[in-house]
Parts: sequence; structure tokens; C-alpha cells
Amino acid sequence: MKKILFCFLLIITSIITFAQSVDEKAIQKLMQKQAAAWNSGNIDEFMKGYWQNDSLMFIGHGGITYGYKNTLDNYKKNYDSKEKMGTLFFSDVKMKKLSADYYFIVGKWLLKRIGGDIGGYYTLLFRKINGQWVIVCDHTS
Repeated sequence: MKKILFCFLLIITSIITFAQSVDEKAIQKLMQKQAAAWNSGNIDEFMKGYWQNDSLMFIGHGGITYGYKNTLDNYKKNYDSKEKMGTLFFSDVKMKKLSADYYFIVGKWLLKRIGGDIGGYYTLLFRKINGQWVIVCDHTS
């Protein structure tokens, strides 16, 4: 009986670990696609990582912005040239699974720019919606 219970627990643990690994890889891939889109100057493509909903929340130096369109408009206003956008790098990314549908991400960002580099930290709340991971809350400082 102990062997059966041990095998059952081993199988369940393997399934959970595999699912977590798949989810983390999907989130990492999305963030890599975002960086590539940013670095090519394509804010619209970069924003595909965000929840396209009025409840999207972005917290930055100007306060809280609600909604996908408002967040997109702010990005386009503040980064209206390739020189301002620079080259985006993410580092020190830490992922914490909160549930089957939520991940909390913390990391550093850096924009290498001719006019001077800028960077800081971010926290992201990812949610799995219709089988896709999207950012539902972004706090970048």
C-alpha cells in the first residue's frame, strides 16, 4: 500500500512540476517576444502581452492608468521614437506561481539609449485567460 501511495504522489508531483514548467516557459517566451517587439520599435506588438481589457492596470511614475487603450496611448506618447525606446533588457526575473491561473513576476528592466540609459524594477501579475498568459497588472518604477 505504501508503494502505491508513493507512486501516486510521485506522479502527481511530476504532473504539477511539468505544468508549472510549461506555464513559466510560456510566460518567459511572452516576455522575450515583448522585448523583441520593443527593440524593433513596435509598441503595438509589445502590447500584445497585455490584457486587452478596460480593467488592465498599469502603475508607473505618473500614477495608475486603467485600460488597455490608455496604457497603449501612454506608451506611444512617452516613447514616440526609436531613440526614446532604446533597447530593452529584462534581468533578475523571479516567478512565483500563485494559482493555476496567476503568476507574480518581479524583475529589473533597462533601456539602453544613446541619450542616456534608464531602468528600474517591475512587478507583473500574469493571468491565464482563454489558455493564454497576459499581464493584467504592471507596476513599473
